[in-house]
Formats: sequence, structure tokens, C-alpha cells
Amino acid sequence: MTQLVMQTDFPGLNLMARGKVRDIYDLGDTLLLVTSDRISAFDVVMDEPIPNKGFVLTQISVFWFRQMEDIVKNHIISTDVADYPASCQPYAEILKGRSMWVKKAKPLPAECIVRGYLSGSGWKDYKATGAISGIKLPAGLKESDRLPEPIFTPSTKAELGTHDETISFEEMTEICGCDLAEQARDYTLRIYNRARDLADQKGIIIADTKFEFGVYDGELIIIDECMTPDSSRFWPKDQYQPGGAQPSFDKQFLRDYLETLDWGKCAPPPPLPQEILEKTGAKYCEALLRLAGISV
Repeated sequence: MTQLVMQTDFPGLNLMARGKVRDIYDLGDTLLLVTSDRISAFDVVMDEPIPNKGFVLTQISVFWFRQMEDIVKNHIISTDVADYPASCQPYAEILKGRSMWVKKAKPLPAECIVRGYLSGSGWKDYKATGAISGIKLPAGLKESDRLPEPIFTPSTKAELGTHDETISFEEMTEICGCDLAEQARDYTLRIYNRARDLADQKGIIIADTKFEFGVYDGELIIIDECMTPDSSRFWPKDQYQPGGAQPSFDKQFLRDYLETLDWGKCAPPPPLPQEILEKTGAKYCEALLRLAGISV
């Protein structure tokens, strides 16, 4: 088991931002991304850490970034702490396995979401309107059905503690510009199609996922994380049965537990039982083992 890290505070390093999961340090021309063991659900950060989560998220992201390098460049400079600037070395033990030294890109002001299956908020939208993000879908689909083809359903990027909002592709072009929006959409669909086929061979269905892109040296690159259990719905292929919610390797397990509580889905979060923390952590670890062959 890796060391539990709820948040980092590194004297001598400039903490630029603390997101739902990652602590971001500004190293001048580059950034240090440290993935904590925090977990969020319904855009609220829980009070308890998930065992091994930061390690799992980092290793899965690195695995996917490498798989996609011929499609789109990514922001990684190195994940070997020995390569990091001297200012980072006093914190090497904490950084090992859960951090990335990355290029400083300008993020697009939209989340790039792709859906291959009908689930989550997409299922709710479909039931209400027969469409997702303005994309009309065939009538009569069931929850968790595979869509005829993957669809691109971008969203706004919400501030911490608020909710992302689905937008149409046309609205995304207004926010990001036509060229960048089209590039991001095309990269998103190409990455997802490849990842879906690769994961399928390893017994995992990637139902949906989201990406972040940024501009670096005038070029669009993929940043942040890549197809982790935080940003995706992973379902075990051998248990897949359309017509309802699916078992999962991701934080949907935590969301499902929270849905049973009398909680308004806003801060403060409810306390989480140890059993839920451990089972959630185990699902993350199984996803890493299946996809990348790495055990914790």
C-alpha cells in the first residue's frame, strides 16, 4: 500500500492550485502535478482519502498517454522523480509514483466528453429529451445500451464545488474557437475508439470518459489525466447487461453509495465508512492491474 496523501504542502514550491484531486505547483516554465488520494463525487470532495488512489490514477494516465502518442502529443516531461528539478527532490518519497513533471499549456475552457454507452447524466438527458447535448439518439434505448457510434458531448469547466454543465458542440466553438473545438473533438473520438478496443481485450468496457486539452507552443496537446477511474466509467465486460446500472471499477461505486443517503450533493460531504473506502480503493487497483498489468 502506498502512503496516504490527502493533500501536499511543499515549502519552497509555489502551490498554484489545489483541484478536486490534484495539487499543482508552478515551477516557472513547467508544472508539477501531484495526485492525492482525495476523491470527489457530484463535484464535492470527500473528507477521507481512498487508499492507493493517487498512485493508480497517475499510472493509468501514463499508460494511456503512451498508448496515444501517435494520435496526439501529451504534456508529460517525465514521471521519474530523479529527473525533476532540484527544488522537488526533498519531497521525492511523496512524489514517487503519484506525480508528473509536465509542460505548462493553456487549458481549453471546456471539458471534452465522449460517450459510447448510455449512462449517468446522458441517460437522464435521453429519458427527458431523447437527445444528449442536442444530439438526437434512436428511440427505445435502454440504460447502459451501447450507442450506434460514440458521441461528443462537451461541458463547461466548473469552479471547485460547482457543477459542470453540458453544452452543445456549437456552444463549444463559441467558447474555444472553431479550429480548436474541431481538433479537440476529433482527438477525443480517435483516442476513445482506440482505448475502447484495447480495454475490451482486457475485459473492461469504457462507457464514457472526459479529456482536457491545452495549447502548448501553438499546438493542441492532451493534459491533466487520461482515462482514469475518476474521469471514466469502467465496467467489467463479463458482467455487462443493458437495462440498468452496471457494476464498475470506478467511482460510480461511491456515487451509488452516496445516492442511498439523505444528502443534498453539496458540501459538507457525509462521512464515508471504512468498508466503502477500502472497496472503492480495491476497484481502482483492479482497473490498473487489468489495463496496465501493474499491481499495487
